Amino acid sequence: MPSFPVPTLRRWWTALIIGVAAVLLAGCSSLRLAYGGGPQLAWWWLDGYFDFTVEQSDAARGAIDGWFDWHRRTQLVPTAVFLESVASEMSEPTTPQAVCRVQERAAALVDVAVQQAILEAAPVSARLGPPQLRHLELRHEKVNAELRDEYLKPSPEQRRRATVERLVDRTENLYGRLDEAQRRLIAEGIETSPFEPERWLAERERRQRETLGTLRRLQAERADADQRIAALRALASHFGQSPDPAYRSYRDRLATYNCAFGARIHNATTPAQRQAARERLRGWASDLRAIAASATAP
Repeated sequence: MPSFPVPTLRRWWTALIIGVAAVLLAGCSSLRLAYGGGPQLAWWWLDGYFDFTVEQSDAARGAIDGWFDWHRRTQLVPTAVFLESVASEMSEPTTPQAVCRVQERAAALVDVAVQQAILEAAPVSARLGPPQLRHLELRHEKVNAELRDEYLKPSPEQRRRATVERLVDRTENLYGRLDEAQRRLIAEGIETSPFEPERWLAERERRQRETLGTLRRLQAERADADQRIAALRALASHFGQSPDPAYRSYRDRLATYNCAFGARIHNATTPAQRQAARERLRGWASDLRAIAASATAP
């Protein structure tokens, strides 16, 4: 079953896959159309963080196009198989262990995509200069302020309501309209969640500092391609597994809770809602197969 965790950290350096992620998370009804716009969406997002020069823009667009070409040819069918597999399980009750297994399979697909993104991004990173890194730093500050405003509301009640609404929206993207009892279940789950927005934001800022430090070091050392790839892979590993033992322990507790929470939400849905979710997942899978077929057509 899909999981429905409270918001978790997004990896900014996977900008090359943001088009795909945005489509799936939004539950777009026209996946083929949205995927086709993925390269442009990724470009807008990435340029917003770096403010590329004309020369850098050409390299970044080439990397984005290269990644999407690879993804269409190699990853859409495995992703469709994954969605179809999840869809086949939607009719029955689930368990926390099953939800965690779905998360692990999804994470494995993302990790493959990230490794390819690193190969595409390494040459682009070599072209970055102090103005781009300063722009990235300022963009981080702006986004962090927005996230603090969103997640650190003045009162606990405001925070709780905002988190409940976000999770309700995410759940309804898959299952359709929730009734009051289901909304209460989500509200109760949020109330007991170990999610700590302050801790999450602090870790996010630590990762941003590490990112900037890595890029500046590569620039200062005039690193070659192999060194850049190795450094970006090390950075990626820290995004997936924090070097802070206390934060890793916290994330493990949160992940365990979220798997159980996702199972409770699914098990509280009606047969009609599960059917809607199954059809939506199969529809996404069908769209992905169609895109993959068009990419290999003569």
